[in-house]
Amino acid sequence: MYYEVHKMSREGHSISYIAHYLGANWRSVKKLLSMDERAYEQYQLSQATRCKELAPYESFIRIKLTQFPGTSAAQVQDWLKEFDGNFPEVSPKTVYNFVMWVRQQYHIPKLKHQRDYFIVEELPYGKQAQVDFGEYNMRKSTGGVKKVSFFTIVLSRSRYKYVYFSDTPFTSVLAIKAHEKAFEYFKGIPREIVYDQDKVFIHDENAGDLILTTAFKQYVDNRKFTIYFCRKSDPETKGKIENVVKYVKQNFLYNRSYYDIDTLNDDALGWLSRTANHEPHGKTKVSPFEQWDIEKSYLSEFIPLEFEFDQGKPYTVRKDNTISYKSNLYSLPQGTWNGKGTQVYVMEEDDTLLVKELSGKELCRCKISMGKGQTIINNDHKRDKGTKINRLIIDVAGKFASPSDAVEYFEHLRLEKPRYIRDQIQIINKCFDGLSKDAIDQALEFCTQRNIYSAADFKSVATKMHHQQHGAADQVKATQVKTLPENLSKMEKMQPLTSEIIDYESIMSNKK
Repeated sequence: MYYEVHKMSREGHSISYIAHYLGANWRSVKKLLSMDERAYEQYQLSQATRCKELAPYESFIRIKLTQFPGTSAAQVQDWLKEFDGNFPEVSPKTVYNFVMWVRQQYHIPKLKHQRDYFIVEELPYGKQAQVDFGEYNMRKSTGGVKKVSFFTIVLSRSRYKYVYFSDTPFTSVLAIKAHEKAFEYFKGIPREIVYDQDKVFIHDENAGDLILTTAFKQYVDNRKFTIYFCRKSDPETKGKIENVVKYVKQNFLYNRSYYDIDTLNDDALGWLSRTANHEPHGKTKVSPFEQWDIEKSYLSEFIPLEFEFDQGKPYTVRKDNTISYKSNLYSLPQGTWNGKGTQVYVMEEDDTLLVKELSGKELCRCKISMGKGQTIINNDHKRDKGTKINRLIIDVAGKFASPSDAVEYFEHLRLEKPRYIRDQIQIINKCFDGLSKDAIDQALEFCTQRNIYSAADFKSVATKMHHQQHGAADQVKATQVKTLPENLSKMEKMQPLTSEIIDYESIMSNKK
């Protein structure tokens, strides 16, 4: 091992490469490189007389690592505890060191999963664009550091880019503004745009279903382009825009001072013109500007929208389900906090504080306090409403032919969407107002058999069942013509009541 490490080092390989190639820890490689032969011989002698605490388990670990080379030291430690009930109390570091020693002794490198890649064909002109966000800490001209956020978009075929900076984090409304500026810069709109699953665009808990934020959904409906969201933690799906984000940071922002946001955006337009969209692209070897000159005729026409929203400002929710607003704490309904980074929109309406989810759904309203340092608690927010939910489940389940099956289905809904179980049940309950009971019972059986636990899907299935049962009858009923009675003698002689014009003239003269 010692001679192999020094040989690879002389060949110019880095410590991390040597460690990966030999299946060793980089600290061990670094330690070996720091020793000459005499020091290494002394080290070997000292190690030979040292007893390894986990030596009795060497054979067990070797067999396991041979069968499963990708096994971590933490998992090996758990296997050892399972294998031997009297396994000694040792630190995870001891187990790790021994596992690495076994790997070195028997040449068992840790295998890493490698993803298979294949080159992607160039998309047609005007077909697609990719969008992403980035952040960067800039040095201020007056001293200190300023964090800026930026929106960037690239046309997939021509690689023509646009970037828009903000001194505040992006919200749905600000992202829409950035889209409009980008389409104006492109002089057109692509047919499809690819996004990350970003909270700026989607909110993954609205009655438990993944939906767009209210503002962005309205915008997409107006603009008529197709949207595609990549899988989570899969940046390689949209590699073009990932490269642009890195390009903005390393080529434009690196060592640039911050004066103000308007200056930064003006400078960015100049950089796009002279460098980012002018210089030949690293892969296509063609200037993005020249390619855009061809692609712009394939883009949909850009006509500015009068599109304004006032959904409030984003505020971070604290772990105790409160928000800090103008030096006061306001309580929110239990369950609002959903992990680090949970945000809500807050806006004032007269003397009331309106709080909404990112999806646009109203959470609560609070009376604005005129003081400071106060905690305003709505007792309804801390009330346990579980009993009422259970009562609602029993009441709605009683409307089904098999209440027990309905209760079981509702309990599955509760597990899938605990925060929205009331909304889910109420959606199903409304089905009884306009749909037949047989159709709803059939929908329950259909959804249960296929593990469909969504009130929206349940309603769709029940509606389809109802139309299948009653569609023909409704069609016949709609085509029936209501005939007049056979005896029309009295009706023929009826005359509508009329008034003389002199009556209206007298009324108007009296009014004067």
